[in-house]
Amino acid sequence: MHDSLSTNTTAEMDRTIQQYTSVVDKCKDLYLKKAKDYGTSWRVLRPISIVDQIYIKAWRIRQIQEKGTQKIGDSIESEFIGIVNYSIIALIQSSIPEGSDTELSFEEAKKWYELKAKEIEDLMLQKNHDYGEAWRDMSQQSFVDLILVKLLRIKQILANDGQTIVSEGIDANFCDMVNYGIFALIKMHE
Repeated sequence: MHDSLSTNTTAEMDRTIQQYTSVVDKCKDLYLKKAKDYGTSWRVLRPISIVDQIYIKAWRIRQIQEKGTQKIGDSIESEFIGIVNYSIIALIQSSIPEGSDTELSFEEAKKWYELKAKEIEDLMLQKNHDYGEAWRDMSQQSFVDLILVKLLRIKQILANDGQTIVSEGIDANFCDMVNYGIFALIKMHE
């Protein structure tokens, strides 16, 4: 069991990076398979539509957690993977200039995913340094609740025409949701 009072050791950080990379690879693999099946049809989604897709997934996880049962076969794991991938898609969308083609080539879609995943990993490493791997002591329920909070924040920011006064912007919230989803997936396999 992880001791919440311990400091980050090199071994802990190496373990985190290995687990993190493994989860990202699994998420990317599904993203790329869907890109082969559907192309980049997600490019037509507006920010609020992506938020709603993630909301549906997070809310379903919460309902399963609260009820203890489910009637649809999709696993909680697959919903967390969807949260990670849709959050990365949102970040890709916000980086591609308006008016660009809606269809990306497979290679472009792959490069964009890898770029955003690397930026998010770098953010995780910085935060993990400061927070001392506190996420290892968190519950799956907390990750879902935090994702739902981030979604509600994004909805409010969108309602404010993308403007904030003192708070992080939309992209920072999507980055956090990616990391919460990855942490939940890591913990599911420990």
